[in-house]
Amino acid sequence: MRLLSLLCAFIAILGLARSADAAGLQKINFGLDWRAEAEYGGYYQAVALGIYKKYGLDVNIIQGGPQVNNAQLLISGRLDFDITSNAFLALNFVQEGIPFKAVAAGFQRDPDVLIAHPGVGDDSFADLKGKPIAVSADTRASWWNYLKLKYGYTDRQLRPYGFSLAPFFADPRLTQEGYVTSEPFLIEQKTGKKPVVLLLADSGFDGYASLIATSDKLIATDPALVQRFIDASAEGWYSYLNGDPAPAFALIQKANPDMPTDLLHYGYDMLKSHGIVISGDSAKLGVFAMTDARWEGFFKQMAATGLYPKDMDYKAAFTTQFVDHKSGMTAH
Repeated sequence: MRLLSLLCAFIAILGLARSADAAGLQKINFGLDWRAEAEYGGYYQAVALGIYKKYGLDVNIIQGGPQVNNAQLLISGRLDFDITSNAFLALNFVQEGIPFKAVAAGFQRDPDVLIAHPGVGDDSFADLKGKPIAVSADTRASWWNYLKLKYGYTDRQLRPYGFSLAPFFADPRLTQEGYVTSEPFLIEQKTGKKPVVLLLADSGFDGYASLIATSDKLIATDPALVQRFIDASAEGWYSYLNGDPAPAFALIQKANPDMPTDLLHYGYDMLKSHGIVISGDSAKLGVFAMTDARWEGFFKQMAATGLYPKDMDYKAAFTTQFVDHKSGMTAH
């Protein structure tokens, strides 16, 4: 059975990306790192408007969630591409010797936030030193270390985070993590008050987020497929952000019926107003832009916290082969 499992995984890794359907389109399994929501609108737009098909692709978007480990699904060959939540995970691939890397950066600015109650003096990152903060296990192993180094936070402040707002509503002194595109809206909707929202990217944190990752093998054996997927996804993002997002919204709500329309619109507005997708390098080089200089800066920032050896080959975490060549097609 063990040999059979290994054989199945091997076959999946070699063949999944190259299979074709009856229409001659190459089938792609693309995994999200959470349930369908506004933050993935560009990909759903590319499906809804037939953009992927125009590029010869039949893309199946697979939702994530708290019980889904996309990295394992990617490594096992069940996914051809996935959303790797942040640059830490790409660097972790290198540290652990896993042959996968980031090929595009969906978010130029990390949308993670700390959310505090208004009127209690928790109005800045510095104000939160020594106070209780609820964050997930993944955050404890990633950007929490940055906050500890920059603001003097300690692990004694940590409280468990179970992807629920209930503890926040129950404790007026508790701060918790969230996404700028969702939790602040839900909190204001329930309490009638705007919470204090501290965007991680505004603190000087310079990591990319919502990266697209794939295997070193696929990059080496079928770079044209990777390029088509990136180009089609970029076209979907431009259509979504600069045009009518309704087609994407419809597919998102079909995939995730619990997603309210008003929250979709809020998330969409936050993506645009905070420059999450288009800002900085991506404004000049196109959606999904990545630069070596920024990766180097982020790596040094995190190596200073002790997360990574200072001599680690950070360049093995990514490739700019498929991005940074903004075309007339994607410039509109």
